Amino acid sequence: MTYSFTPGRRTGHSAVRPSPVFLLIVLVTVAGGALAWDADVQSVRAKVGVFILVVFGWIISLCLHEFAHAYVAWRAGDHEVEVRGYLTLNPLKYSHPVLSIGLPLLFIALGGIGLPGGAVYVDITRFRSSVQRLVSAVGPAANALCAVVLLVIVRASGSLGEHAAFWFGLSFLAFLQITAFLLNILPVPGLDGYGIIEPSLSYETRRALDQFKPYGMLILFAVIFFTPLSQVFFNGVYALFELSGVPEGWAAYGSYMTRFWR
Repeated sequence: MTYSFTPGRRTGHSAVRPSPVFLLIVLVTVAGGALAWDADVQSVRAKVGVFILVVFGWIISLCLHEFAHAYVAWRAGDHEVEVRGYLTLNPLKYSHPVLSIGLPLLFIALGGIGLPGGAVYVDITRFRSSVQRLVSAVGPAANALCAVVLLVIVRASGSLGEHAAFWFGLSFLAFLQITAFLLNILPVPGLDGYGIIEPSLSYETRRALDQFKPYGMLILFAVIFFTPLSQVFFNGVYALFELSGVPEGWAAYGSYMTRFWR
């Protein structure tokens, strides 16, 4: 997701710097995958491994989503994103304890839905309308790319006979990427889909809808869990997932293993 802020100080230097925090998250994700790799699918070790793989793999995709927003905004001239540390892939720079970590994990726990909860603040006054649309669109595109890469790997190498727990976890992680992509392209104020269409709206309409941006997450939560649109949404997710040729049951079992307490 992206938010706007008023113009401020610019910096002349530019760099995309590696983050030790991000590298640590990658290592933890790999460790989760290693735990699940040769574990029996019914074992505690497999469930712990899949849980770590999915949760920390999800945080990696969160970083990539927000980094995509920041990088495109930086290349378009908003160098405040560098000052704020958004070009480091460090999730702590994007995070709000509740919105960025607690709420997305709650969505995963309740319904197996991936919702990027971080936010980068960009100065949209620096951009043409086409650039603002691009800045908004690259976040969901990052989730779509993650889904494609994961599903290609699972399709090419996945097997029920060997390392099944690992493949189930990877399939569910790909499923979450698809849900994140579809959710974020919805034209709900505060989400990336709204950012894509916002430049086409009249000034009066934008002003009227601005007041709903802080509540975009809550609106989405209510729509997905408490209206008939939930079925429409998940039908769309499964339709996209099935295009890969990976059995949807693999993602379902990965979801079961990740949410082992249910």
